[in-house]
Amino acid sequence: MKLPVSFEETMKQCLGSEWPDFKKTYEEIGYSGIRYNSLKIDRETFLSVSPDVLEEVPWCSTGFYYDGSSQPAKHPYYHAGLYYIQEPSAMLPASLLPVEPGDKVLDLCAAPGGKSTQLAGKLQGKGLLVSNDISVSRARALVKNLEMAGVTNAVIISEKPEKLAAKLPGFFDKILVDAPCSGEGMFRKNPQMVKDYEEHGPAYYANLQKEILNEAVKMLKPGGYLLYSTCTFSPEEDEGTAAWLLEQEPSLKIIDSFSFEGRANGRPDWIGSKEMSLISAYRMWPHRLKGEGHFAVLFQKEDGASVTYPERKRSRRLTDEAGEFLNRIRLEDQGGVYEEIGGKLYLVPKQMPELKGIRIVRSGLYLGDIKKKRFEPSQALAMAVKKEQYDACVLLSLDDERVIRYLKGETMEAEGPDGIVLVCVDGYPLGWGKLNCGRLKNKYAVSWRWM
Repeated sequence: MKLPVSFEETMKQCLGSEWPDFKKTYEEIGYSGIRYNSLKIDRETFLSVSPDVLEEVPWCSTGFYYDGSSQPAKHPYYHAGLYYIQEPSAMLPASLLPVEPGDKVLDLCAAPGGKSTQLAGKLQGKGLLVSNDISVSRARALVKNLEMAGVTNAVIISEKPEKLAAKLPGFFDKILVDAPCSGEGMFRKNPQMVKDYEEHGPAYYANLQKEILNEAVKMLKPGGYLLYSTCTFSPEEDEGTAAWLLEQEPSLKIIDSFSFEGRANGRPDWIGSKEMSLISAYRMWPHRLKGEGHFAVLFQKEDGASVTYPERKRSRRLTDEAGEFLNRIRLEDQGGVYEEIGGKLYLVPKQMPELKGIRIVRSGLYLGDIKKKRFEPSQALAMAVKKEQYDACVLLSLDDERVIRYLKGETMEAEGPDGIVLVCVDGYPLGWGKLNCGRLKNKYAVSWRWM
């Protein structure tokens, strides 16, 4: 791989005697990672049904390496949302952020959703996850990944950080800023990043990162935690941006969370800084561990007076058809309120304040469409329930050829009661169907279908 000259010069200066080992990694194949979804499956069961798993990812309790020659995205379990395919080093930021069930969490630069799904697993359906991406098209991809994972307590937004900060000062317990960056750590995995680097470079992204973090801190509750991460090696964007934030926000301090084999510390000397707490930052180098390049640093805000936000209380009165169907689904208590937007019914987390003027892509769990004299359940609802929560299921085994036929959107024969049924593979929901005299009309989402 032909690396940018300026990048090579900086890395030679920073790494010294380690440079040859680092440079050699560009001749090697990167590592592939998979992270099981704790909202749907536990560790023991995942390991028993996943033949491609090789070994644990040291910095992520739900992450594993797998054989890169396999195709886990072409497996029914992937479509059932049992796991997420993610570069191993990218699992670090959400692992470091100390999220607990019940927290209000913001993923500010969230698309395509890998870190958001990991945060949702930590929340276990309790509390609130706000996932934001400034790009509407990327936010729509984020919607699918969160819905496939069965996340019930997420609100998805596509807005500029400054507009969000104006509405939600001091609101979030935990914030993740996986910031746009020059992407040096991903050159091996995605050579296109080299072109992007040559177009902009570290200085451009460092300024952008500071703008984003300046707004993120405003939304952090006193005593709360903020995790800043990049997928670049650039000292200007990593230690430089972290040092700038400490100078701007004296209420912040750096926290050292946990360690693992291969971890490297932050290097304040690379930016000429005397701020020694930067040593507690995390650097990931591909010649030291099994993964791509990443940087992360965890901040905590000092305690102080908190802002109180009222919970949503008004819940829409359901139509008879919607109420009857939803009563059949024994969803765990989500503490939400029903809201209808353009004929679509949502369960919105109570903790989410009203946000007039903010571009909301998904207002909580999308339950389905309210039609004249009927209710059509959504694909998102199918992914959010377990087979034990619905009384009419079509249970298919993994080796049943109808599983792939269903994922392709085909009509097929099936046994079960007439009406809306939940189609499952090995007990894990895939989507809805409508049975009539043994004939299943396929309701699997068109945009999700197996190609």
